[in-house]
Amino acid sequence: MMAATFSLRKMEYRDVDEVMRIENRIYPYPWSAGNFIDSLDSGYLCMVAEVDDAMVGYAVLMPSVDEAHLLTIGIASEHQRKGMGEEVLARMNAMARNSGINRIILEVRPSNTPALSLYRKCGFRQIGLRRGYYPADNGEREDAIVMECTL
Repeated sequence: MMAATFSLRKMEYRDVDEVMRIENRIYPYPWSAGNFIDSLDSGYLCMVAEVDDAMVGYAVLMPSVDEAHLLTIGIASEHQRKGMGEEVLARMNAMARNSGINRIILEVRPSNTPALSLYRKCGFRQIGLRRGYYPADNGEREDAIVMECTL
């Protein structure tokens, strides 16, 4: 049996529907298709992860001079906890570093313990907190942990 082939390629507009299928399944407050289209229009580093040519995840990185902001990253639920998020993040970091980026920042919900674990494993550390950043249940808001990784 042939081993699965993992790849990361540039996101295209035609990918947005499949990205949205993943996004809507894994996040309680998903991005809209418009958010992904705006990211593509803006020239952000938008990538999709594939295994044997089937999309399993995506990431969007917004570069700004010598730093970048990881806006979103997602792995389809059936492919989570298999090292794919770590691989996508490592490759995004390498692409950023190769283009002159010195650090990446991101926000993450304190309740998203799998993501926090992944980010820490990949060299991110907490540098701040944004109060009431994310929507939450019953009209409440959830804080965001701000993290950075020096490349």
